[in-house]
Amino acid sequence: MTLVIIVAILVIVVLWVVSLYNSLVKLRNNRENAFADIDVQLKQRYDLIPQLVETVKGYAAHEKETLERVINARNGAISAKTIDEKIAADNMLTSALSGLKITLEAYPDLKANQNFLQLQEEIADLENKLSSVRRYFNSATKELNNAIQTFPSNIIANMFGFHRETMFDLGEQRATLEEAPKIQF
Repeated sequence: MTLVIIVAILVIVVLWVVSLYNSLVKLRNNRENAFADIDVQLKQRYDLIPQLVETVKGYAAHEKETLERVINARNGAISAKTIDEKIAADNMLTSALSGLKITLEAYPDLKANQNFLQLQEEIADLENKLSSVRRYFNSATKELNNAIQTFPSNIIANMFGFHRETMFDLGEQRATLEEAPKIQF
């Protein structure tokens, strides 16, 4: 009888460990899937940037430095391999695009150009989608981190090498992006 109770307790503990491990794996996979969604949006963003730059070049030939920063940031983002590298590269690209937006204020004819307007609309749509998938990624990361750091799943997480993951953060650019736009007439 004692042997049956010990075996039953062991089976329950093993099932509990397997259940926690499987939950952690599902949360990790959910986070990776969420980043894959970001990757899709970033790829579209990267594909549109050369078109935007070429359109702007026709109007802003002397703004070469700004355009080169955008292209270099795009190329760096494309070559990033890990999630952390991609997050850092995307932050640099966002900063470069912000500089381009400021430069464009000096070109009223460009802002009326149909090609530019269409590209600007597509990029704005992509930025909204990126915002949405970043929020989803951060939510998935938060769920994984909570599971990894809370008791008793933290014991299983440590045993199997799960670790706290990085959120998609705008870093230094957060202050700039949170400022209200300046409207001048």
